[in-house]
Amino acid sequence: MTALPARADKPAGSAGSRFLGIDDLGDLHGRRVLVRVDLNAPTVNGVVTDFTRLEANALTLNALIAKGAKVIVLSHFGRPKGRDESQTLRHVAGALSGVLKHPVWFAADCIGPVAEKAVDALKPGEVVVLENTRFYPEEEKNDPAFTAKLAALGEFYINDAFSCAHRAHASTAGLARLLPHAAGISMKAELDALEAALGKPQHPVVAVVGGAKVSSKLDVIGNLVGKVDTLVIGGGMANTFLFAQGVGVGKSLAERDLAETAREIVAKAKAAGTTILLPVDGVVAREFKANAANETVAIDAIPEDAMMLDVGPRSVEAVAKTLAAAKTVVWNGPFGAFEIEPFDRGTVAAAREVARLTKAGKLLSVAGGGDTVSALNHAGVAGDFSFVSTAGGAFLEWMEGKVLPGVEALAK
Repeated sequence: MTALPARADKPAGSAGSRFLGIDDLGDLHGRRVLVRVDLNAPTVNGVVTDFTRLEANALTLNALIAKGAKVIVLSHFGRPKGRDESQTLRHVAGALSGVLKHPVWFAADCIGPVAEKAVDALKPGEVVVLENTRFYPEEEKNDPAFTAKLAALGEFYINDAFSCAHRAHASTAGLARLLPHAAGISMKAELDALEAALGKPQHPVVAVVGGAKVSSKLDVIGNLVGKVDTLVIGGGMANTFLFAQGVGVGKSLAERDLAETAREIVAKAKAAGTTILLPVDGVVAREFKANAANETVAIDAIPEDAMMLDVGPRSVEAVAKTLAAAKTVVWNGPFGAFEIEPFDRGTVAAAREVARLTKAGKLLSVAGGGDTVSALNHAGVAGDFSFVSTAGGAFLEWMEGKVLPGVEALAK
């Protein structure tokens, strides 16, 4: 990778939590606790096919069961236009029972007499899933009257759905304004990790931003410039920046119409003291397919009839050198076409280096985004990062520096 200006070190920060956890709510035995989770799991013919989201919420729900709380689960499912039995949570409640290894009741409404009767029947340590909150349009409008009806069912509120935290809905933001509240175990871990990575990080901070298009990451890059010490740009995005500097990128994916925008970002980074690291070599091919004939060339020697599909070994070495000096890494996006071999090598090598440094206690590493999670799983290191977010849109908006209503509502 080639560096475009360096910066001086910044003072290290601390990562104290801004959020209360479950234990901060005191004795919950016999108390009615509303828990917002994300049960919007993939299903086929009413059968859950991916239990990832349900398993993520199990820590919080089992902790509340162990505390003897009366657990009242709130979630959305799909995008129904009013009551739609094809998008009921009934079948998901059954799947959740299997994940928790604990009986889970179901109420066919989330407010009103049906919900009230189900909640009143709960004994300490029991769980009920209320029907899809989006059956009511007032949910997405964060309607105060609807929020009050939800709040009347509980005494405490816990949000364990970071994936929904970017939405200002009744069950994600409104309830925290009406009830004593805390972040669930998974959500608090995520919030604390994100706060440590960009809120009050230890410097030097390195951000890896990759993927196909600059246009989809403009807000991310704009937020990171000035906050991080080094911004590593990979994937098709790097081609756009190289093209903007006059480098011939052949037939490589590049948003040539954004060349001026790329130059403006470079100028902004220079003024802010953020180093931008771009590839110095690349793996090129004439075909976009697995095991296509390829060669490694210097970045200024990309053939006109070829496309760069991965960074080369010298670029990986430069990234590794930058990582060795870092204290914090935030990662969103791959270095190349990691889905097809051998163009996965750059992403895999860099990911494994982050994992190695993290396991050695030298690095705090936080990653997120669909392609990123897939790439880290492909490299076999997702479990070795400090934290990997599966929150999708919420993680991206956090990287963009946007206020997440569901998060701010929980802050102390």
